[in-house]
Amino acid sequence: MATSSQPNASTTIIVERNPSETRLSELGVWSWPKWACPPGKFIYKYAAEETCYFLKGRVKAYPKGSSECLEFGAKDLVIFPKGLTCTWDVSVGVDKYYKFEPPSS
Repeated sequence: MATSSQPNASTTIIVERNPSETRLSELGVWSWPKWACPPGKFIYKYAAEETCYFLKGRVKAYPKGSSECLEFGAKDLVIFPKGLTCTWDVSVGVDKYYKFEPPSS
């Protein structure tokens, strides 16, 4: 498992490389909605924690306020924390399953 090295734990992106079929089934990944995007660059602010599993693609994520990036893509399970703002630099078009955690009251 790889994580970005951020000074604030709330901005840590967690990457699990090549999770097992059992792990993906336990999470219910195959029932999540799908999302895709072409190569490009954009900024995204996470209003809720997102867990996603990449079927295709290659992304470099640059968390706001950090000089480092984290790279991930096909066969990676990635968790983006609520409150994170990062720039996505998509070099290979993305196809992924995703799930947002419900907002806490």
